[in-house]
Amino acid sequence: MRLDRRLKHRFGIAAAPLAVRRHMPWYWRLPLLVAILLVGGLALSWLFYDAGARFVGLDRGATVDEVQRLREKLVSLERENISLRSDGAQSERKMQIEQATQNDLAKTVKTLQDENAQLKEDLTFFRKQMSSDKSDGDLSIYRFKVENTMPGEYRYQLLLLQGGQREREFQGKVQFLVNFTRGGEKLVMTLPATKDAEALAYNLNFKYYQRLEGAFHVETNAQVKKVQIRVFENGAVQPKLMQTVNLS
Repeated sequence: MRLDRRLKHRFGIAAAPLAVRRHMPWYWRLPLLVAILLVGGLALSWLFYDAGARFVGLDRGATVDEVQRLREKLVSLERENISLRSDGAQSERKMQIEQATQNDLAKTVKTLQDENAQLKEDLTFFRKQMSSDKSDGDLSIYRFKVENTMPGEYRYQLLLLQGGQREREFQGKVQFLVNFTRGGEKLVMTLPATKDAEALAYNLNFKYYQRLEGAFHVETNAQVKKVQIRVFENGAVQPKLMQTVNLS
């Protein structure tokens, strides 16, 4: 009876529903087990690493905060560096401007000193000329200079004086003979030229003195050796006065 009941209970209508399970081969279960073990190992490794880092003071959160602090410090230092560079550049420009101003002032002072010395010398010379008791109306050239101001350009300046009683005005003209070399050839240029439109600038008409200033040009590859000035009185063929300045 008991056996019959057990059989009915197990295989009869009142028996528990039958569950059909799919069988998984062992060679499929092995990779799954290995994957589970790897994931577990990685999790344990991370836990051990995190615990070790906390133990030695390498808290990840603190490290991130420290990195962020260092980045902010770096940005601050870069801004400060840029500001210092700007201040340094401004200070350097100010120093350059001040140095240039000082150099200009020194040049101006030197020029004024030279002009002052020249004016004193001119004043002494004029006083001697004015106090001269000669009556023959001597003519003289004072401070005849020729300077090479730039390639191919030469500037001249001089002062013509008439001494003595100066009973009449001196009327005439000046002529310049420029001796120069070009390519080993010696040449002479006369100023003013025959058809020079500025020939009137070389005319003379004065009783006491007349200052002459001007410029002449030669080719840039030419080298001026000397310049001679000739003073002619109106109607005269021969020069009344001559003077030469050697440049090289």
